[in-house]
Amino acid sequence: MPLSRQRRFPRARSSVGAARTFALETLTEWGYCDRQDDVRLCVSELATNALLHGVPPGREFCLVLDADGPLIRVAVRDSGGGWPEAARESTEECGGRGLRLVAALADDFGVTADPPGKTVWTVFKIGHSEPEGGRPSHGSI
Repeated sequence: MPLSRQRRFPRARSSVGAARTFALETLTEWGYCDRQDDVRLCVSELATNALLHGVPPGREFCLVLDADGPLIRVAVRDSGGGWPEAARESTEECGGRGLRLVAALADDFGVTADPPGKTVWTVFKIGHSEPEGGRPSHGSI
């Protein structure tokens, strides 16, 4: 049975670390322990992009994790305008590499319209094992 969990985060710097922690705790609880560094980096990049470019003042972004067999889908939904694009490769720029990193680490990556904003998502193929204490929990928080 597919698993799903989501959490909303305020437009604050501390939300990036909180989103990372939420994702890793959820995956560990579900028994998905492979590729956690890749997932953690992608959650950081997507959450940071949402805060910098997609979340209007006073609003939140939502991190959604879905697991179905060996596939983990990580999605960040915001209510802002604009459409994210991976920056062109440049050795001169200090920023703008986040979506290129996400595209390189994930097995699939994309953006879908989710009016009034959008959802930026990634998919990872991850090995699964039973978590300590039995079966993974289902549902959302």
